[in-house]
Amino acid sequence: MELKDILKHKQATQNLSRRDAMKLMGISPIAAGVLASTSGSSIAQASADVSGKIVIVGGGSGGIMALSRLSRAITNPDITIIAPNEVHLYQPGQVFVGAGEMQIDDLKMDNNDYIDQTKVTWIKDEVKTFDASNNKLITRSGEEVKYDYLVIASGIQYHYESIKGLTKEDIGKNGITSVYLNDLEKGTALGATATWDWFNELKEAAKTSKPKVIYTQPNSAIKCGGAPQKMLYLSADYLKLEGLSAEYSFVTSKAKLFSLPAIDKSLHEVQAQYDTIDNKFQHHFSSIDIKNKKATFIHAYDKEEYDEDFDTTEIVSYSDTVVLDYDFIHIVPPMSPVDSVMESDLLGDSNWLDVDKHTLQHKKYKNIFGIGDVCGIPMGKTGGSARHHGPILTANLISQMKGDKLKEIFDGYTVCPLKTQYGKIIMAEFNYKGAAPTIPLAFEKPRWMWWAFDLYMLKPMYQHLMLTGRF
Repeated sequence: MELKDILKHKQATQNLSRRDAMKLMGISPIAAGVLASTSGSSIAQASADVSGKIVIVGGGSGGIMALSRLSRAITNPDITIIAPNEVHLYQPGQVFVGAGEMQIDDLKMDNNDYIDQTKVTWIKDEVKTFDASNNKLITRSGEEVKYDYLVIASGIQYHYESIKGLTKEDIGKNGITSVYLNDLEKGTALGATATWDWFNELKEAAKTSKPKVIYTQPNSAIKCGGAPQKMLYLSADYLKLEGLSAEYSFVTSKAKLFSLPAIDKSLHEVQAQYDTIDNKFQHHFSSIDIKNKKATFIHAYDKEEYDEDFDTTEIVSYSDTVVLDYDFIHIVPPMSPVDSVMESDLLGDSNWLDVDKHTLQHKKYKNIFGIGDVCGIPMGKTGGSARHHGPILTANLISQMKGDKLKEIFDGYTVCPLKTQYGKIIMAEFNYKGAAPTIPLAFEKPRWMWWAFDLYMLKPMYQHLMLTGRF
């Protein structure tokens, strides 16, 4: 039986056992290639005999990966993790739920499986205040927690309220959705389920008309930068499979579809397979009139102008207000670190955690490190980046505890599985230097094998290897 046939049988059983997951990965040349390419990623092999109280803030992928690696890498570790959530949400699956390929229960795991409370102190709370100058923090309930070393993995928060006229409660109503909306503390992903309903409402509307559909991307860094386009292409393909169509507008604050020229070109080719998609670049979503279904954007742009009086040419900045009508809209809100980080002195010029982009060590407080979305580095707000952060952070934190020079370098690796249609993905892997494909293929080409990997194999790898710090 071919791998493709085996994977079809596995689609109905996303919650694989560890043994079944290993079998599936063992027969997969894709997984084998990924594993082989990063087989040396577990930098801290032998247990280090170091001392000091380590506090980890956050119970998402970055926090759990850091916990797993540090617990194994240090002899008799003294680790406290501060995280309110017992339910661990597999966030990469939210897009698949939104497209009807996974169920909400497929995303849920149990943090108790990764936090051994016989060896680790678990404070089920959030941080309210950081006091880095005094090596302590205050939790939401008022508990003071001191530390010698701090790992911040507090993730990201969404600012729906920054769009005038919009609240989180509007998601899932009146033609509005957002696949991002979730509550990590409660382990819910309401935006994903609302988006699947939205796909079907859009399909019904397209049977009698050609609805106007808008997809937005904000003017901030976001978790999974390709998600706005994923929702565009999947929903357009969902209609196309039924012989239906719509008027699509992709309205983004960016100046192009993708930063890498080869992938940018490929995405324009992807768009050509659907009905005309109107790309509006450098447009910031500012407000929405839900009653009248109008979305207002600020179009900011520069224009070269000639000054006859001085015989000079200069760049002049302009901004226009653009109002678009819609029937359906998928909204990606502006994003930032959580309030406790935003209100601290831990931020850098980017308004994200001020860590060195190579060592992940805080630039001011040398006993603080970051992992995951909260880090203020040029790229990398993905689970794939957090996985690559893990061994770098572990080795460098241990070096800091020993008083040694930090030697391990994060190369900027990130990955964006751009879902261009049902059954095909462009696996965009890159780092600070440019393209960094795991498998030596034309990485800008949409492929079925990456769809199979992302939908069927990535979650068991995440569950049994990434969160346990083995990969």
